Amino acid sequence: MPDASVAGLFRQSAQGVHHRLAEWLRICCTYLGIAVIVTISMSLALPGLRDQALQVHKALLTALAPTSVPSGSLADTSDDPLYDTPSAVAMAIPAAPSSNATGFLGPLRSELPPAPPKKVLRTAVSGPQAEALRNYISRKYRVAYDATGVLVNTTYRVAREKDLDPLLLLAVIAIESRYNPFAESSVGAQGLMQVMTRVHQDKFDKLGEGASALDPISNIRVGSTILKDCITRRGSVEGGLACYVGATGPSDGGYGAKVQAERRRLALAAGIALARD
Repeated sequence: MPDASVAGLFRQSAQGVHHRLAEWLRICCTYLGIAVIVTISMSLALPGLRDQALQVHKALLTALAPTSVPSGSLADTSDDPLYDTPSAVAMAIPAAPSSNATGFLGPLRSELPPAPPKKVLRTAVSGPQAEALRNYISRKYRVAYDATGVLVNTTYRVAREKDLDPLLLLAVIAIESRYNPFAESSVGAQGLMQVMTRVHQDKFDKLGEGASALDPISNIRVGSTILKDCITRRGSVEGGLACYVGATGPSDGGYGAKVQAERRRLALAAGIALARD
């Protein structure tokens, strides 16, 4: 009898252990199944969520853009082959600006008498070149492709007016904001070309009602005006870029080199001959 009693206790213990092990395995399988289902669901849903986010962002920028444009103005794109759509410049918002440029045209401590700026020589961009330029900007900076036509068109129009190399303007935008129209630095520089609004508000006022630093077209126009003034005052593109970033000494912290390197990458990607500075 004692042996039977011991055997019964052993069987009960074994059954208890078996029951607990089976319960533990059931719980593990349940949670593992949930994890698999969640992983599969997220992998299927994320592309759709990303597309929806881009659509919402594009709609937001469209609402912020000017609704009417005077005929013949720089923003009038009705006859320009680079302009594919009348919608606003819609861009994905990347990380914070990679530059602290201010675009401030204040007193320069060691400014030399300005030399006459050299004329820039430009050739017209062809259709394939414009498309390659748009593809490069769209891929590298995650800009919606259908918006790059507005951006490139506006930049070329403003560059023609200011006698600037359009690739230089596009390179400045890339370094200043990575094509983020809502970029804002800690010192208050805003928009694509990181314009100091409180310093250059008069330039926005001249563009008419509704012009602001967060409007892509207005920002490009004001930023290009500041850059042109800087180049004129310093007598060269290199000096102008140093002025634009707010450098008053001999060093601009590598800002000009970054802009020129990106300018060369833009030209190479699009097969465009660089203008002579």
